[in-house]
Amino acid sequence: MTATTDGSTGATIPPRAAAASDTDSTDPLAAGVPEAAERAAARAIEFLLARQDPEGWWKGDLETNVTMDAEDLLLRQFLGILDAATTRAAALFIRGEQREDGAWATFYGGPGDLSATVEAYVALRLAGDAPDAPHMARASAWVRERGGIASARVFTRIWLALFGWWKWEDLPELPPELIWFPTWLPLNIYDFGCWARQTIVPLTIVSAKRPVRPAPFPLDELHTDPANPNPPKPMAPLASWDGAFERLDRVVHRLRKAVPRRVRGAAMNAAARWIVERQENDGCWGGIQPPAVYSVIALHLMGYDLRHPVMRAGLESLDRFAVWREDGSRMIEACQSPVWDTCLAVIALADAGVPADHPRLLKAADWMLAEEIRRPGDWSVKRPELPPGGWAFEFHNDNYPDIDDTAEVALALRRVSHPQPDRVDGAIARAVRWNFGMQSKNGAWGAFDVDNTSPFPNRLPFCDFGEVIDPPSADVTAHVVEMMAAEGLAHDPRTRRGIAWLLAEQEADGSWFGRWGVNYVYGTGSVVPALTAAGLPASHPAIRRAVHWLQQAQNDDGGWGEDLRSYKYAREWSGRGASTASQTAWALMALLAAGERDSEAVERGVRWLADTQRNDGSWDEPYFTGTGFPWDFSINYHLYRQVFPLTALGRYLHGDPFDKAPLATRRGVRAAAGGS
Repeated sequence: MTATTDGSTGATIPPRAAAASDTDSTDPLAAGVPEAAERAAARAIEFLLARQDPEGWWKGDLETNVTMDAEDLLLRQFLGILDAATTRAAALFIRGEQREDGAWATFYGGPGDLSATVEAYVALRLAGDAPDAPHMARASAWVRERGGIASARVFTRIWLALFGWWKWEDLPELPPELIWFPTWLPLNIYDFGCWARQTIVPLTIVSAKRPVRPAPFPLDELHTDPANPNPPKPMAPLASWDGAFERLDRVVHRLRKAVPRRVRGAAMNAAARWIVERQENDGCWGGIQPPAVYSVIALHLMGYDLRHPVMRAGLESLDRFAVWREDGSRMIEACQSPVWDTCLAVIALADAGVPADHPRLLKAADWMLAEEIRRPGDWSVKRPELPPGGWAFEFHNDNYPDIDDTAEVALALRRVSHPQPDRVDGAIARAVRWNFGMQSKNGAWGAFDVDNTSPFPNRLPFCDFGEVIDPPSADVTAHVVEMMAAEGLAHDPRTRRGIAWLLAEQEADGSWFGRWGVNYVYGTGSVVPALTAAGLPASHPAIRRAVHWLQQAQNDDGGWGEDLRSYKYAREWSGRGASTASQTAWALMALLAAGERDSEAVERGVRWLADTQRNDGSWDEPYFTGTGFPWDFSINYHLYRQVFPLTALGRYLHGDPFDKAPLATRRGVRAAAGGS
């Protein structure tokens, strides 16, 4: 099969084939597919067990893009704490990510991104790279060709405004009085997804203060016309939502001077209290980097000295996002994923045949049990009567447990024969109750909040980057359904509503959209195992359509892959891309759940996994298969390439771990969870 060209992007759509990797020189398939799978699984088990932390958890690097590194340097420059060693290491990483054309992409093999390129360029200027150096000249020319700074996203221009490289009055207004909006009023802070909420609240203080630090150099080379850096643009039609919100923003700009100083000061103080109250025990906010950097800036503007305990803890938490590489470079993680990585690792090891009472699994189970969140968080604004019980994604994020992690942790704990079964049952019963309580009114589940589906936040001129709401998704809903099925609650009316929603959300081609993983392969790989676990037969039309889609999407080399462009250009890129270990595993997990173990597609997929495994038992995966915001923010979870292939191989060799009667039917969790 030959490559084709996508007319909408100009990008080359790869043929269904994958690049070669560092594999064993011997033929792992000479003895047959099951034997090759057994061998690959054994090596993968050894690799994964060797990487468990002594405390019981796993965590792979979480790779995103260079805006994290650039903004870290800009933050330190703003606070006056930028040091030479940090700058040198960050610049080394940023330079290494530049494309031949001078731009920076937001995912491996992706197109250049204007905002990422602007931020990377500025960071390298901070590091001392001369604007006439060849790599810098290529970058600035690329930026000018695409409209210059004026065409960059709002967040990028906010960073530039901090140093006078952009005018604050040319940015959308974010009044701090938003903190007082009641929950019934549109555009209150709880209309935003938790990640956006945690970012917007501190930015209301920054927007109100409009700070400007002395710029260490000009950026004229990033404007199409330095004399007119922000040429006027026509407004959207008044009859459109975009046009209405653009005009509303102008009104808010005019009202800025009319707000009494005491009122504005009180609003900023309320926002600052909100921020401080949500600082985690490790000093971070929400366990993610963007809210943390803006919170540090906002509190500093409110008078918090850098030696204040809140600020000191916040800055120390940001240092823990740094990954120092062997070449001396420094990469900033946007987030850290120990709970997610640990539960997926336990599932993979157990499904691959590691005994349920293995000391490593017991250690992991103890660690996960200790991470259970037993206090209310922001989710309780919408569910004040719901008792807590669940898990977050990160080491510390008690304000924001998430439904997805809670479901997967419960599925992982059920695979472990713990010496204190009542302790496990109690934690899972609380998780079941909490997840049921977080069901949205349409029968599905979002990631962090209930019914977080307001149409207004995405319309704001400020919100031009990524998702700012948290509507239900097929992948999260599928994981909850799978959890409920494992707990003997497949026939509970609440579970059936989730199943009905999933069936209604299936795409015409048989796939499901993947919100938190790339993309239709992830969605389909999540939904099919959940539906069959909940009792849908392999002969169900929805399952057969999904199987057909996966068979059609399989690459010539036997693997599966999907490029992130499928989020923007679904027709051309759905199920298309170079084969990857994690996406091949997702497809296999769906096909195995659909009863296709002996099919040619499964055999070829297992062959691909065995054939591309590296000598040390791992797989190579430079491609990004995780999703933060569809298209806008992509993630390479470095442990995905390990846990999902091992899970798929394990299920190929040993079958579904819950084929027999669910453990919960013997332990009374149904009654504890209020199941029917």
